[in-house]
Amino acid sequence: MQQALTLESENGFRNIHGRKERFNTFVARELISLDSKHLPKEKIDFLISLSEGFEAYDSSPESARRRLVIDTRKALYSLSKVFDPPTTIKPPKLRLPNQKDYSNVEINVKDSTPSLDSTLSTVKGIGSKTIELLASLGIFTIRDLLVHYPRDYVDYSQLKRISSLEAGETATIVASIRRTNYFTSPRNPNLSVLELLIQDSTGRIKLTKFFAGRRFSNRGYLMKQVSQYPTGSTVAVSGLVKEGSYGKCFIDPIIEVLENQGTSIKSKSIGRLIPIYPLTEGLTAVRIRRVFDLVLPFAAFWKDPLPQERISHHSLMSIQNAMNQIHQPNNLESLNAARRRIVFDEFLCLQLALLRKRNLFRKKPAPQLKKVNQINSLTSQFYSLLPFSFTNEQKRVLHEIESDLESSEPMARLLQGDVGSGKTVVAIAALLYAVDSGWQGALMAPTEVLAQQHYKNLCKWLPQLHVTVDLITGSTPNSRRKQILDDLSTGGVNIIVGTHALIEDSVSFSRLGLVVVDEQHRFGVYQRDLLLRKGLQPHLLTMTATPIPRTLALSIHGDLDVSQINEMPPGREKIKTSMLQFSQRNKVFDLIRAHIKKRHQVYFVLPLVEESEKIELRSAVDVYHELSNDLFQEFNVGLLHGRMSSLDKNSTINSFVSGEVDILVSTTVIEVGVDVPNATLMVIDHADRFGLAQLHQLRGRVGRGASFSECILIDSGKNSDSRKKLEYLVGSTDGFEISEIDLRMRGPGQVLGTRQSGLPDFALANLVNDSHVLELARKEALYILNSDPELNSYKLLKDNLDLHWKRFLGNSQLN
Repeated sequence: MQQALTLESENGFRNIHGRKERFNTFVARELISLDSKHLPKEKIDFLISLSEGFEAYDSSPESARRRLVIDTRKALYSLSKVFDPPTTIKPPKLRLPNQKDYSNVEINVKDSTPSLDSTLSTVKGIGSKTIELLASLGIFTIRDLLVHYPRDYVDYSQLKRISSLEAGETATIVASIRRTNYFTSPRNPNLSVLELLIQDSTGRIKLTKFFAGRRFSNRGYLMKQVSQYPTGSTVAVSGLVKEGSYGKCFIDPIIEVLENQGTSIKSKSIGRLIPIYPLTEGLTAVRIRRVFDLVLPFAAFWKDPLPQERISHHSLMSIQNAMNQIHQPNNLESLNAARRRIVFDEFLCLQLALLRKRNLFRKKPAPQLKKVNQINSLTSQFYSLLPFSFTNEQKRVLHEIESDLESSEPMARLLQGDVGSGKTVVAIAALLYAVDSGWQGALMAPTEVLAQQHYKNLCKWLPQLHVTVDLITGSTPNSRRKQILDDLSTGGVNIIVGTHALIEDSVSFSRLGLVVVDEQHRFGVYQRDLLLRKGLQPHLLTMTATPIPRTLALSIHGDLDVSQINEMPPGREKIKTSMLQFSQRNKVFDLIRAHIKKRHQVYFVLPLVEESEKIELRSAVDVYHELSNDLFQEFNVGLLHGRMSSLDKNSTINSFVSGEVDILVSTTVIEVGVDVPNATLMVIDHADRFGLAQLHQLRGRVGRGASFSECILIDSGKNSDSRKKLEYLVGSTDGFEISEIDLRMRGPGQVLGTRQSGLPDFALANLVNDSHVLELARKEALYILNSDPELNSYKLLKDNLDLHWKRFLGNSQLN
């Protein structure tokens, strides 16, 4: 059709006659016969109008004919874009030299017996200054350096054409030089600029290189630089694509002139993945990469702890190859394979250690707790006192716990459940089961506030069952403490509630049968151990309201059985959650007044106790004065934070619980332990400063009664990430879902608290993103221990395990 239109135009729009028909008849017919399946209605209507125009072509004046032909050519051109997909141009080819094979490289050492545990001073080429700088990073031996993995990579391996470059990405292109220009900056005579305009078959782009210093402003030096990039020569360029004043450009890229298209690249950076290492002052990226060139041959000494059969079974890379590829990867595929192998080994050590500890723990004889009176047991009496019934989930979990308590193997169980799911009442039932069997129980909480709350809950029910309960904390008076300790050692106290005070040497039990640890992630491994050692081998139940996905819990708490309560008790109102910007915070005050007028109470939570010069955040003390002196003089406002004395804390909490205080201004000290059914509004100022799981915990302080409750999040953040985080909380009330998002956003180290939980800080592994490798490592650990519990056939693996565990955890013992 375009050919026909061209001929008609060249012949003066005379409606030329073809072999069979005239021009206008041909075009009119072809226009309405076009495939219209992929065209919008307005396009089809336009083609029909053009066809009708050609039907009247003979009787139209020349100017109308000319306009009709032009419009038709434009329409057909736009249609060709729809029907003819653009031709894709393949990325350029770049010939990289083969990666160095370190297995055949001669190792340069100063002594004749090199090993992975040799100091860096034994390697030829590493100077004393470099050794000193590496020592400041904790790197002393060859092994230390090999496990000093890159924290990231600059990816120059993506070969692209100029037209497909995107601002903000790193890439490599191959193009020819069209023009070279140089000049000295008019504003700074010590700054010289070299500009290259390069071109490939898809477009052009400008490269800019800067030379800072008076010696680089010399005309002769600049001419020499220009001569290195002759017009017409081919160059390979790697760098970060930026958006400049005149389009996309490269600023200070790596450039190499090629003799021809098939020439092998000499640069060690162009077209490659460049490792980025953690550095220190004086230790440059170039220097540490040179050190790795000298040390990587020693990876050949790294013996594989796994037999070849198991390596092949899991499709793993050899450890020697993995060490080479993690530091100098050939491509993304080999980098991912190397990382998978090293992460697998890290997780395997963790899983083997956890499972071995678990096996050792289970071999110890534990008290078999069996009810003395099966018919009228303490637990059945406890059920009759409760104003509600256990949910099916609570019954299931309690049955799992009771089965463990009756076993001769010590229980080690983690109980997970969302805020308000009823974990505490299950723990009380378990403690009563121990007392009914003639043993004592201990409940340890991380804060005095939480310990006080547990004690009050127990005091509601246990005196009616003639079960004695007491509380011991750091603030317990000495005279009272002595009486409690005497009663505990003689069996006069059936259940003791306490904080870290329970693990003091002076605390001894008559017959400790069950230890319950609440908010277990807040305790160190050694602290939990100390409490367990106060009995022959008591059973252990740990609880957390900061849940993590079950598969992850089974893996990182591999020494614990995991129970999960997934059902909320009936009658709990859903908490409405809203978000306000900091500029809208005045709206909160009207909401507070409305809740108090309905005779309800309000929490107002802030991240800081007092004003800080370093952080521009409102503090609890400032807000307390503002609310009590200015905005809500007619109401009672209380203040609670961690720096207050235990006496003042308890006084404030009791006043809030009794209803004397209408508004409680607090820090996160109320995150757990404060249970006030009359509190219906939670205001969290600077909510962007908290983790998602922590915000969910704080939100759980309201909605504990039958009244409608709500939570207001005030966002003072200035970036989209903080807003996105809070939007997750607004849209979800599922603690497990929120915790998983929190893990992904903040990382497991912050959420789980690796130092407190006893988990190692992995060199490469990530508990969230590498969960599939973690599961694989756990299965392999189970396979190895089932076939060889003492690891007699895995001597290297056993040595590695001892080395890793000693480095990660010292002499701490995981329970």
